[in-house]
Amino acid sequence: MWNSNARKIFFILSLSLIASLNGFAQENLIYHDIQTDAKGMIVPWYNPDNAVSFDHCINLVWNFWDKMRTDPNGLPYYMNHQVWEENFNDRRGIGGDQIQMALSAWRMLYAYSGNEAVKTNMRFMADYYLSHSLSPENAFWPDIPYPYNCLIYSGIYDGDMVIGKGYTQPDKAGSFGYELVNLYKLTDQRVYLDAAIKIANTLANHTKNGDSLHSPMPFKVHAVTGKVGTFTASISDTTSTGQSCYTSNWAPTLSLFLSLQELNAGNTKAYGDAFNKILVWMKAFPLVNNRWGPFFEDVSGWSDTQINAMTFARFIMEHPSYFPNWQKDVRGIMDWVYHDLGNNEWKKYGVLAVNEQSSFPVPGNSHTARQGADELLYCKLSGDMKNYDLALRQLIWATYMVDDDGKNRFPTIEIWLTDGYGDYARHYLRAMAAFPELAPAEDHILSSTSVVQEADYDSRFKKEIPDGETGPFSRMYYKTYDSKGVEQIRLNKKPGKVILGGRILSESANGEGYSWESLSGGGCLTIRRLKGNEVLIKY
Repeated sequence: MWNSNARKIFFILSLSLIASLNGFAQENLIYHDIQTDAKGMIVPWYNPDNAVSFDHCINLVWNFWDKMRTDPNGLPYYMNHQVWEENFNDRRGIGGDQIQMALSAWRMLYAYSGNEAVKTNMRFMADYYLSHSLSPENAFWPDIPYPYNCLIYSGIYDGDMVIGKGYTQPDKAGSFGYELVNLYKLTDQRVYLDAAIKIANTLANHTKNGDSLHSPMPFKVHAVTGKVGTFTASISDTTSTGQSCYTSNWAPTLSLFLSLQELNAGNTKAYGDAFNKILVWMKAFPLVNNRWGPFFEDVSGWSDTQINAMTFARFIMEHPSYFPNWQKDVRGIMDWVYHDLGNNEWKKYGVLAVNEQSSFPVPGNSHTARQGADELLYCKLSGDMKNYDLALRQLIWATYMVDDDGKNRFPTIEIWLTDGYGDYARHYLRAMAAFPELAPAEDHILSSTSVVQEADYDSRFKKEIPDGETGPFSRMYYKTYDSKGVEQIRLNKKPGKVILGGRILSESANGEGYSWESLSGGGCLTIRRLKGNEVLIKY
């Protein structure tokens, strides 16, 4: 007589055999069997509802990050390493943009969730990195962060992964500076703005006009001496190909210069001049010849990367006034990505995955999700919905990289703390902002033209805003940095009242007020603020 375990094993084997004989065996994709719809197209592994699945994966990766173990030096694992290992500590230091990516994603996640632990994590990462990574004030490139901890447990970031101590990456400094401006807006802590100004001063002072082989600032440079980085004798000097002299990852730096000008903070004239030099160069070279160049710290030769190309494509879409032919420009970049970095391995499921870069043609979780989110933004802004379904399937495909416990594996290799966390969650949040029906039918701030400083989704919020009424109302509250702006909020039902700084707003399609779009399970509330930054929503 069989015991229950033997019967269970036989049952599972029988089902597998029957499925195989009938041609229905499921293909596994990293952590999960691929699920399909009636047409054989991929659907999410967790739940057939895209919104539910996207939200689930965002929460899984945040919880994994938040609960990550502490290293022997007392820091969270992600402050020391770029790759997660379950049973030992990886020998490599952090990724060059690892902290910046997390700050970018968590800023959006805080508004979406109202989870104060997200905000606390942002401040911890920024505070520690600021106090342990900056080049000396008397350096040739002063006051900018080093991207790598050459001695893993030193707690000090002091160089570059490939060419060693003393070398930095100016494009990553621009990313950090931009996130510091946003963190200032989030917290009202002047220390973040002051640090961002110093970073911007250095970058602006070193911005040149550039040419076909040299970007306005180099990819890697020795912060103290100003020597542009080359590689060790074991790796051929690649100056002729522009490896250390060239990168096109300047969209975050452009955003840094713009944001400081908007705040009228720092040397705004210098920022404007540097902005113009970079913008002219981007239009004259990468946008024309698709020579996007390197991004990643661990690649020692020339490589064209999807992240550089698509980050600039998003910048174009978010700043169309600088690009009279923005639709053609963006479409050209996206078509280049598909032609040079497209991966058809999952074509039968309707998925065109995206390879990370030309020197490493492997499909990436964050890269494919980025392509999907940016395609959705293009659909929204242009009205061209041709690639809407493709974009959804790209995002769906990338959910299969997430395990039930929040591990997020780069396909075929490792669990990178860049690709699987900061540079992953933000693409799903951006997708929801473009199309609110991709967010679950719950209360979530999906987008704001301002930084959201406070978000409380508690049904019995404790802080009172004068509104002329009393009583135990079900409600949500948020506060923004700017007193003028627009928010999109996914709600499970239409609100009874929207109150801005004590004033009841009217439902209006124009001017200050709010509008409501019905969606499955609720709808999307759009609030337009002209004067005031505290909003109370009553149901």
